[in-house]
Amino acid sequence: MINRIRDIRLGKSLTLAEVAARCSPPTTAQTIGRIETGTRNLSLTWMNRIADALGVEPELLLKSEASAAQPQIVARLVEAGAEALPSRRDAILPSALGGDGPMMAMTVEVSHGDYRSGDQVWLREVPAEDFARILNRDVLAPRPGGRFTFGRMIDRDETRVALLPPGAGQKQVIVENPPWLAVAEMLVRAL
Repeated sequence: MINRIRDIRLGKSLTLAEVAARCSPPTTAQTIGRIETGTRNLSLTWMNRIADALGVEPELLLKSEASAAQPQIVARLVEAGAEALPSRRDAILPSALGGDGPMMAMTVEVSHGDYRSGDQVWLREVPAEDFARILNRDVLAPRPGGRFTFGRMIDRDETRVALLPPGAGQKQVIVENPPWLAVAEMLVRAL
Protein backbone atom coordinates (compact mmCIF):
# COMPACT_ATOMS: atom_id res chain seq x y z
CA MET A 1 0.00 0.00 0.00
CA ILE A 2 1.40 3.40 -0.96
CA ASN A 3 1.31 5.98 1.83
CA ARG A 4 2.28 9.63 2.27
CA ILE A 5 3.49 9.40 5.86
CA ARG A 6 6.96 10.63 4.90
CA ASP A 7 5.60 13.61 2.96
CA ILE A 8 3.37 14.69 5.85
CA ARG A 9 6.15 14.11 8.41
CA LEU A 10 8.61 16.22 6.38
CA GLY A 11 5.93 18.87 5.80
CA LYS A 12 5.63 19.21 9.57
CA SER A 13 9.46 19.18 9.97
CA LEU A 14 9.38 16.10 12.20
CA THR A 15 11.99 13.35 12.47
CA LEU A 16 11.18 9.65 12.56
CA ALA A 17 12.09 9.65 16.27
CA GLU A 18 9.71 12.54 17.01
CA VAL A 19 6.79 10.78 15.29
CA ALA A 20 7.64 7.54 17.10
CA ALA A 21 7.67 9.35 20.47
CA ARG A 22 4.29 10.99 19.71
CA CYS A 23 2.64 7.61 19.03
CA SER A 24 0.48 6.20 21.80
CA PRO A 25 2.03 4.00 23.03
CA PRO A 26 5.43 5.24 21.85
CA THR A 27 7.30 3.13 19.31
CA THR A 28 10.70 3.23 17.58
CA ALA A 29 11.94 5.37 14.73
CA GLN A 30 12.81 2.17 12.85
CA THR A 31 9.19 0.99 12.98
CA ILE A 32 7.92 4.30 11.59
CA GLY A 33 10.64 4.18 8.90
CA ARG A 34 9.64 0.65 7.86
CA ILE A 35 5.98 1.66 7.60
CA GLU A 36 6.91 4.79 5.59
CA THR A 37 8.92 2.77 3.07
CA GLY A 38 6.39 -0.05 2.83
CA THR A 39 8.67 -2.75 4.21
CA ARG A 40 6.13 -3.15 7.02
CA ASN A 41 2.38 -3.16 6.42
CA LEU A 42 0.33 -0.13 7.38
CA SER A 43 -2.48 -1.77 9.35
CA LEU A 44 -5.57 0.12 10.45
CA THR A 45 -4.19 0.25 14.01
CA TRP A 46 -0.88 1.72 12.83
CA MET A 47 -2.67 4.13 10.50
CA ASN A 48 -4.67 5.53 13.43
CA ARG A 49 -1.63 5.71 15.75
CA ILE A 50 0.54 7.50 13.18
CA ALA A 51 -2.27 9.85 12.11
CA ASP A 52 -2.77 10.88 15.76
CA ALA A 53 1.00 11.41 16.14
CA LEU A 54 1.04 13.62 13.03
CA GLY A 55 -2.20 15.42 13.92
CA VAL A 56 -3.99 14.53 10.68
CA GLU A 57 -6.99 12.45 9.63
CA PRO A 58 -6.03 8.78 9.02
CA GLU A 59 -7.27 8.72 5.41
CA LEU A 60 -4.75 11.44 4.54
CA LEU A 61 -1.96 8.89 5.06
CA LEU A 62 -3.10 6.84 2.07
CA LYS A 63 -2.69 7.64 -1.58
CA SER A 64 -3.85 5.86 -4.67
CA GLU A 65 -1.28 4.47 -7.11
CA ALA A 66 -3.18 6.28 -9.89
CA SER A 67 -2.99 9.63 -8.12
CA ALA A 68 -0.50 11.36 -10.45
CA ALA A 69 -2.34 14.69 -10.16
CA GLN A 70 -0.88 15.32 -6.68
CA PRO A 71 1.55 18.28 -6.85
CA GLN A 72 5.15 17.28 -6.16
CA ILE A 73 8.02 18.98 -4.34
CA VAL A 74 10.99 18.47 -6.66
CA ALA A 75 13.62 20.97 -5.44
CA ARG A 76 14.58 23.24 -2.58
CA LEU A 77 16.18 26.67 -2.56
CA VAL A 78 19.29 26.85 -0.38
CA GLU A 79 22.00 29.48 0.06
CA ALA A 80 23.95 28.15 -2.95
CA GLY A 81 20.83 28.14 -5.14
CA ALA A 82 18.19 25.62 -6.23
CA GLU A 83 19.02 21.96 -5.70
CA ALA A 84 17.16 18.77 -6.51
CA LEU A 85 15.70 16.67 -3.75
CA PRO A 86 17.00 13.09 -3.51
CA SER A 87 13.46 11.97 -4.38
CA ARG A 88 10.21 13.76 -5.13
CA ARG A 89 7.56 13.98 -2.42
CA ASP A 90 3.93 15.04 -2.31
CA ALA A 91 3.21 18.70 -1.64
CA ILE A 92 0.65 18.64 1.15
CA LEU A 93 -1.82 21.53 1.41
CA PRO A 94 -1.70 23.47 4.69
CA SER A 95 -5.18 22.29 5.69
CA ALA A 96 -3.93 18.71 5.52
CA LEU A 97 -0.98 19.35 7.80
CA GLY A 98 -3.25 19.62 10.78
CA GLY A 99 -3.09 22.08 13.58
CA ASP A 100 -5.20 23.25 16.44
CA GLY A 101 -7.98 24.99 14.53
CA PRO A 102 -9.80 24.97 11.21
CA MET A 103 -8.20 26.58 8.16
CA MET A 104 -9.67 29.42 6.13
CA ALA A 105 -8.40 31.61 3.31
CA MET A 106 -8.59 35.30 2.41
CA THR A 107 -7.94 36.75 -1.04
CA VAL A 108 -6.20 40.08 -1.49
CA GLU A 109 -7.97 42.23 -4.08
CA VAL A 110 -6.01 45.46 -3.51
CA SER A 111 -2.36 45.60 -2.43
CA HIS A 112 -1.75 46.50 1.24
CA GLY A 113 1.75 46.57 2.72
CA ASP A 114 3.52 43.29 1.92
CA TYR A 115 0.34 41.75 0.49
CA ARG A 116 -0.19 42.10 -3.27
CA SER A 117 -3.34 42.00 -5.35
CA GLY A 118 -4.05 38.37 -6.27
CA ASP A 119 -2.41 36.91 -3.14
CA GLN A 120 -4.20 34.26 -1.14
CA VAL A 121 -3.59 34.19 2.62
CA TRP A 122 -4.20 30.89 4.45
CA LEU A 123 -5.14 31.35 8.09
CA ARG A 124 -5.74 29.02 11.04
CA GLU A 125 -8.42 29.79 13.62
CA VAL A 126 -7.13 30.30 17.17
CA PRO A 127 -9.47 30.27 20.21
CA ALA A 128 -9.48 33.23 22.62
CA GLU A 129 -7.50 31.40 25.31
CA ASP A 130 -4.52 31.08 22.90
CA PHE A 131 -4.29 34.73 21.76
CA ALA A 132 -1.05 35.29 23.71
CA ARG A 133 0.90 32.94 21.42
CA ILE A 134 0.05 34.92 18.26
CA LEU A 135 1.14 38.39 19.40
CA ASN A 136 3.05 40.21 16.60
CA ARG A 137 1.55 37.95 13.92
CA ASP A 138 -0.85 38.93 11.12
CA VAL A 139 -4.41 37.93 12.05
CA LEU A 140 -7.96 38.14 10.75
CA ALA A 141 -10.48 39.20 13.42
CA PRO A 142 -14.27 38.89 13.18
CA ARG A 143 -16.32 41.99 13.93
CA PRO A 144 -20.06 42.55 14.45
CA GLY A 145 -22.30 42.52 11.40
CA GLY A 146 -20.28 39.92 9.47
CA ARG A 147 -17.29 42.23 9.01
CA PHE A 148 -13.59 41.49 9.54
CA THR A 149 -10.36 43.34 10.35
CA PHE A 150 -6.92 42.18 9.21
CA GLY A 151 -3.58 43.30 10.59
CA ARG A 152 -0.64 42.69 12.91
CA MET A 153 -1.78 41.98 16.49
CA ILE A 154 0.24 44.51 18.50
CA ASP A 155 -1.53 44.37 21.87
CA ARG A 156 -4.16 42.45 23.81
CA ASP A 157 -5.83 42.31 27.19
CA GLU A 158 -8.73 40.32 28.66
CA THR A 159 -11.43 41.96 26.52
CA ARG A 160 -9.81 43.42 23.41
CA VAL A 161 -7.07 43.10 20.81
CA ALA A 162 -5.29 45.88 18.94
CA LEU A 163 -4.44 45.33 15.26
CA LEU A 164 -2.25 47.43 12.99
CA PRO A 165 -3.48 47.14 9.37
CA PRO A 166 -0.76 46.34 6.78
CA GLY A 167 -1.11 49.53 4.70
CA ALA A 168 1.24 52.47 5.26
CA GLY A 169 -0.08 55.19 7.58
CA GLN A 170 -2.97 53.10 8.89
CA LYS A 171 -4.29 53.61 12.43
CA GLN A 172 -4.57 50.75 14.87
CA VAL A 173 -7.97 49.06 15.13
CA ILE A 174 -9.37 47.83 18.44
CA VAL A 175 -11.58 44.72 18.34
CA GLU A 176 -13.67 44.10 21.45
CA ASN A 177 -14.16 40.52 22.67
CA PRO A 178 -13.35 38.60 19.48
CA PRO A 179 -14.46 34.96 19.92
CA TRP A 180 -11.51 33.83 17.79
CA LEU A 181 -8.70 35.14 15.62
CA ALA A 182 -7.23 33.47 12.54
CA VAL A 183 -3.44 33.68 12.30
CA ALA A 184 -1.79 33.89 8.85
CA GLU A 185 0.18 30.69 8.21
CA MET A 186 0.81 30.68 4.47
CA LEU A 187 0.91 33.13 1.59
CA VAL A 188 0.11 31.85 -1.91
CA ARG A 189 1.25 34.22 -4.65
CA ALA A 190 1.02 33.66 -8.39
CA LEU A 191 4.15 34.64 -10.29
